[in-house]
Amino acid sequence: MVKLYYEADADASLLNGKTIAVIGYGAQGRAQSRMLHESGVNVVVGVRDSGESWSLVQADGLEVAAIADAVAQADIIHILIPDEIQAEIYEKEIEPNLKAGAVLSFSHGFNIVFDKIKPAHDIDVIMVAPKSPGTEEYKRFKEGFGVPALIAVEQDASGKAKEIALAMSAAMKFTKAGVMECTFKQEAEEDLFGEQAVLCGGAAGLVKAGFEVLTEAGYPPEMAYFECLHELKLIVDLMYEGGIGHMYHVVSNTAEYGGRSFEPKVNNEEMKNIMRDQLKSIQTGKFAEEWLNEYKNGMQNMNKWREEEKNHPIEKCGAEIRKLFEKK
Repeated sequence: MVKLYYEADADASLLNGKTIAVIGYGAQGRAQSRMLHESGVNVVVGVRDSGESWSLVQADGLEVAAIADAVAQADIIHILIPDEIQAEIYEKEIEPNLKAGAVLSFSHGFNIVFDKIKPAHDIDVIMVAPKSPGTEEYKRFKEGFGVPALIAVEQDASGKAKEIALAMSAAMKFTKAGVMECTFKQEAEEDLFGEQAVLCGGAAGLVKAGFEVLTEAGYPPEMAYFECLHELKLIVDLMYEGGIGHMYHVVSNTAEYGGRSFEPKVNNEEMKNIMRDQLKSIQTGKFAEEWLNEYKNGMQNMNKWREEEKNHPIEKCGAEIRKLFEKK
């Protein structure tokens, strides 16, 4: 059973007198910076001095600095910039400016697990990874609660690495919901697999396939959109609230029978073997190399896929349908 930690297991006062440099101000950077700041932690946000985020940080009332300057004054460096640029920024702006005894913190294990960032052995390397989009975790924080999170320790030079990870979790109220302990390797590989095989790639592929089958058979695209995409949120919400059994309990008997009889046609050994191959490509580092090479080569495939997505009938149909529901 995975170890769970709650408020009684963490001491946010360990952050007293320390400065946390949050590197990056995207969805996670903005949410985590504000939660730490509003909990009384001394936060400085490190961004490119010519970037659009600079003024946003100031508007949110936080201290902002160039990345190198933020790192130089920090005791904990929490790296929340995109995976594909972390190694370059670390080499050029973070590593040369680290204080003695500084702690490196991440919310995703990608660059540590796949050896793109190789910290010195005499510093702590930890992970504090909320299991939520940034907007949702900040919303829950403002409500006085928190979202679940993962913590991990890759290097414990000080002997207090886990305590620091728990302190950060407590400051962001993650320990109110529960914090699970794992390894960097577990988080990175499982997170990538979930995104690719189920949450993003798997779900999007199933939605598109259903839409295409219905429209090819002559059904109106608007109806196909509602059946295969719009109503998906309602079903996912039911599973989120009470599990798959709860979802089947709430829908009609006809829907339950049809769903249960069709499910084995998707959840079968052929599909599992495809997923196993995908997991293996993640575990061996093949996917990491493929993705970083894609980025270095100008993201030609990514840009092509994005353009194809914009032109897919489900996207065009959906854009028109969503207009009908806009508040007038």
